[in-house]
Amino acid sequence: MVIKTDKLESLTGGSGVHVFLVLWKAARAVETYAQNSISQLEMCGSDFAILEALLHKGPLPINEIGKKILLTSGSITTAVDRLEGKGLVERRAHGTDRRAKIVHLTKDGKKLITRVYADHAVDMEQLAAASLTKKERELLIKLCKQIGFEAVDRLGTNRKERSE
Repeated sequence: MVIKTDKLESLTGGSGVHVFLVLWKAARAVETYAQNSISQLEMCGSDFAILEALLHKGPLPINEIGKKILLTSGSITTAVDRLEGKGLVERRAHGTDRRAKIVHLTKDGKKLITRVYADHAVDMEQLAAASLTKKERELLIKLCKQIGFEAVDRLGTNRKERSE
């Protein structure tokens, strides 16, 4: 049996495919770890992400939340509906645009996400500290942004935003 080395080499040694596979597998593993960290909430990752965004960014229009946490307009609306039903967020009228609604944390929502986010931050810090030095973390962040921005540029989206 003859094995073509060019196919095997494309999966090692820093080839484009190898970079993709390593990034993808690492992201999936870290995502699973992060989801486990918030499992006590009995909510999905997108609901946690909405609460976290509101905690750190303050009240936001629903479409801005969707952009920040990478959810489509339909998905973000459904998620906000779910959180509103649990009494964790509320929609309020926009000050100048009567058509727009701003999503706010309720008192219960802020209390919950403040407590849970603190535990989650500890979990994520423990993972990062156990696997990377501070310098390695900084380099990883820089490199992930670099390849991410290049991918966005090659897709032809957000070029105007990047140049400003």
